[in-house]
Amino acid sequence: MRLLIIGTLNGQLGTASQMALKNGASVVHASDLGEGLGVIRAKGADLVMVDVALKISDFIKQIRTEHISTPVIACGIGNNADAAVAAIKAGAKEYLPLPPDAELIAAVLKAVSDDDKPFIYQDPAMDKVVNLAKQVAPSEASIMITGESGTGKEVMARFVHDNSSRKNKQFVSVNCAAIPENLLESELFGHEKGAFTGAVARRVGKFEEADGGTLLLDEISEMDIRLQAKLLRAIQEREIDRVGSSKPIKIDIRIIATSNRDLAEEVKKGNFREDLLFRLNVVNLRIPPLRERFGDLPALSEFFARKYADMNNVDERPLSARAIETLKLHNWPGNVRELENTLHRAVLLSTGDEIGPEAIVLPDGSVPGQNQTTTHQPMGAVASGASDAPAHTQPMGQPAATDSGAGAPVGSPVQVGQTVAEVEKTLIIDTLKHCLGNRTHAANILGISIRTLRNKLNQYQQDGVKIPNPGEMP
Repeated sequence: MRLLIIGTLNGQLGTASQMALKNGASVVHASDLGEGLGVIRAKGADLVMVDVALKISDFIKQIRTEHISTPVIACGIGNNADAAVAAIKAGAKEYLPLPPDAELIAAVLKAVSDDDKPFIYQDPAMDKVVNLAKQVAPSEASIMITGESGTGKEVMARFVHDNSSRKNKQFVSVNCAAIPENLLESELFGHEKGAFTGAVARRVGKFEEADGGTLLLDEISEMDIRLQAKLLRAIQEREIDRVGSSKPIKIDIRIIATSNRDLAEEVKKGNFREDLLFRLNVVNLRIPPLRERFGDLPALSEFFARKYADMNNVDERPLSARAIETLKLHNWPGNVRELENTLHRAVLLSTGDEIGPEAIVLPDGSVPGQNQTTTHQPMGAVASGASDAPAHTQPMGQPAATDSGAGAPVGSPVQVGQTVAEVEKTLIIDTLKHCLGNRTHAANILGISIRTLRNKLNQYQQDGVKIPNPGEMP
């Protein structure tokens, strides 16, 4: 993860920089806002930390005017409420008090990018996908990774990159669903000075940032069809045009795309270009839904139980055999992301020396297998020996088999008598608090679109519910 720090490093901000480095971030320093703007225009960044003593509002206004969507975090000495409020109102995602807290630095970095997490798989169905990924990774072929939401498509993309000849170069990810249409072209291709109102300097896009490495186009099915034509030319010609420029720029990148939709069907509907699909889908890696890889369930569950015990500072407890059997009764329509959230909840609800079946509670308050109608084979129908196979752990740059990298927290146990709507509201608000008000991360964790999340939040706000603002601490 590429972190840009703007401000003096002769004090607490320097300490924060060292903490970020220890958490795996690649840190670049700029002494003032002007230098910082130059860095982000020329090289890009995944996150910017700015000394609140600087005119952070001017900086945020400028990068937004230039169609730069990089999140900004303000940093200041102590819990200066006025400075924090001013920074958040200016558009900062968070206010980080200094002197820095190591755990808080780690949490903030985690909200942007999860690094050095294991990719766990155990089922023969995943073995087939992983073996194919290893086989094609050294090639230059474009790869399309498909699968339901929550199966781990971005994790697989990083796995391909890490096993390619480009593994020592940049891995740059663009979430096509999270960036507004009017900003995505500049985000991808960059722009020239004067290309539009506010473009006061040249800026490189993600294609140039990824030069020599891998560019992931996450959820490419959400890209506007008009922009798809420009993307097709970039892939075919291996060159791009910055917005406002007629001079092509040669690029050397490997393209990986992901989608949770049937792109052949989207082609029929006129939402996706058939020629672009052919270019991207040289090799298809289909990530099976969790219900089709039964053998992964025990290993993933144990991993998440350990992960969230550590995160919540509670005693680590193993899952009981009955808890594992209870988990196998569910179909997991939300896939690994849903399993992760369920285990996070189970860690918080469990008592005793083990996590028992009573702690396995679904978001609507039911337990796996209760009132569930399914056409799928039950999770308990595991092929002989599958669940006893040794778990594979691959060093990855993302959390274990999940797109979001964070589980939704639970503020309190689900109460008998609550309606589904009430449980849903609690889950959405608690998840948003856990993500420090970041709508995109919350939507990814919940497995819903940004639009759906915003509609829900607008409805709750009209009902008088306080909605966490971006950067607001729970």
